[in-house]
Amino acid sequence: SIGGPLTVFEVAGTAAQQGTLNYLTLMAFISINLGLINLLPVPLLDGGHLMFALVEAIVRRPISIRVREYAHIAGLAFLIGIMILAFKNDIERQWPEIVAQITGRS
Repeated sequence: SIGGPLTVFEVAGTAAQQGTLNYLTLMAFISINLGLINLLPVPLLDGGHLMFALVEAIVRRPISIRVREYAHIAGLAFLIGIMILAFKNDIERQWPEIVAQITGRS
Protein backbone atom coordinates (compact mmCIF):
# COMPACT_ATOMS: atom_id res chain seq x y z
CA SER A 1 0.00 0.00 0.00
CA ILE A 2 3.02 2.29 -0.30
CA GLY A 3 2.27 5.06 -2.76
CA GLY A 4 4.58 7.42 -4.55
CA PRO A 5 4.21 10.78 -6.21
CA LEU A 6 1.56 9.59 -8.67
CA THR A 7 -0.64 8.34 -5.84
CA VAL A 8 -0.17 11.56 -3.88
CA PHE A 9 -1.08 13.57 -6.99
CA GLU A 10 -4.20 11.48 -7.59
CA VAL A 11 -5.38 11.61 -3.98
CA ALA A 12 -4.66 15.35 -3.76
CA GLY A 13 -6.70 15.96 -6.91
CA THR A 14 -9.62 13.99 -5.51
CA ALA A 15 -9.42 15.87 -2.21
CA ALA A 16 -9.27 19.22 -4.03
CA GLN A 17 -12.44 18.34 -5.96
CA GLN A 18 -14.18 17.59 -2.66
CA GLY A 19 -13.36 21.01 -1.26
CA THR A 20 -10.68 23.21 0.24
CA LEU A 21 -11.03 21.79 3.75
CA ASN A 22 -10.50 18.21 2.54
CA TYR A 23 -7.47 19.29 0.51
CA LEU A 24 -5.87 21.18 3.40
CA THR A 25 -6.60 18.30 5.79
CA LEU A 26 -4.89 15.88 3.38
CA MET A 27 -1.86 18.16 3.01
CA ALA A 28 -1.57 18.44 6.81
CA PHE A 29 -1.82 14.65 7.12
CA ILE A 30 0.90 14.13 4.49
CA SER A 31 3.17 16.71 6.17
CA ILE A 32 2.77 15.08 9.59
CA ASN A 33 3.46 11.64 8.10
CA LEU A 34 6.62 12.86 6.38
CA GLY A 35 7.78 14.43 9.64
CA LEU A 36 7.25 11.17 11.54
CA ILE A 37 8.93 9.10 8.82
CA ASN A 38 11.90 11.47 9.00
CA LEU A 39 12.32 10.48 12.66
CA LEU A 40 12.75 6.77 11.87
CA PRO A 41 16.18 5.50 12.99
CA VAL A 42 17.47 5.15 9.42
CA PRO A 43 20.87 6.68 8.67
CA LEU A 44 20.56 9.71 6.36
CA LEU A 45 17.29 10.69 8.06
CA ASP A 46 17.09 12.89 11.15
CA GLY A 47 16.14 9.86 13.25
CA GLY A 48 19.39 8.19 12.19
CA HIS A 49 21.38 11.20 13.38
CA LEU A 50 19.52 11.07 16.70
CA MET A 51 20.29 7.34 16.92
CA PHE A 52 24.01 7.97 16.39
CA ALA A 53 23.96 10.71 19.05
CA LEU A 54 22.19 8.37 21.49
CA VAL A 55 24.68 5.56 20.86
CA GLU A 56 27.59 7.97 21.31
CA ALA A 57 26.07 9.19 24.58
CA ILE A 58 25.69 5.62 25.85
CA VAL A 59 29.18 4.37 24.88
CA ARG A 60 30.76 7.79 25.66
CA ARG A 61 32.90 7.88 22.54
CA PRO A 62 32.33 8.79 18.90
CA ILE A 63 31.28 6.13 16.43
CA SER A 64 34.03 5.46 13.91
CA ILE A 65 33.83 7.09 10.51
CA ARG A 66 33.90 3.69 8.80
CA VAL A 67 30.86 2.46 10.76
CA ARG A 68 29.01 5.70 9.93
CA GLU A 69 29.88 5.32 6.24
CA TYR A 70 28.58 1.73 6.09
CA ALA A 71 25.45 2.71 7.99
CA HIS A 72 24.80 5.59 5.60
CA ILE A 73 25.30 3.33 2.58
CA ALA A 74 22.86 0.81 4.05
CA GLY A 75 20.39 3.59 4.84
CA LEU A 76 20.68 4.97 1.31
CA ALA A 77 20.11 1.50 -0.17
CA PHE A 78 17.04 1.08 2.06
CA LEU A 79 15.59 4.46 1.05
CA ILE A 80 16.23 3.81 -2.66
CA GLY A 81 14.51 0.44 -2.28
CA ILE A 82 11.47 2.08 -0.70
CA MET A 83 11.37 4.68 -3.51
CA ILE A 84 11.56 1.96 -6.17
CA LEU A 85 8.75 0.06 -4.44
CA ALA A 86 6.59 3.21 -4.32
CA PHE A 87 7.16 3.94 -8.03
CA LYS A 88 6.45 0.29 -8.92
CA ASN A 89 3.18 0.40 -6.98
CA ASP A 90 2.23 3.68 -8.67
CA ILE A 91 2.87 2.25 -12.14
CA GLU A 92 0.93 -0.94 -11.34
CA ARG A 93 -2.06 1.08 -10.12
CA GLN A 94 -1.98 3.34 -13.17
CA TRP A 95 -1.11 0.65 -15.75
CA PRO A 96 -4.66 0.09 -17.11
CA GLU A 97 -5.05 3.85 -17.68
CA ILE A 98 -1.60 4.08 -19.29
CA VAL A 99 -2.41 1.24 -21.71
CA ALA A 100 -5.80 2.77 -22.50
CA GLN A 101 -4.21 6.13 -23.34
CA ILE A 102 -1.54 4.55 -25.53
CA THR A 103 -3.98 2.37 -27.46
CA GLY A 104 -6.58 5.14 -27.73
CA ARG A 105 -9.26 3.29 -25.78
CA SER A 106 -11.34 4.96 -23.11
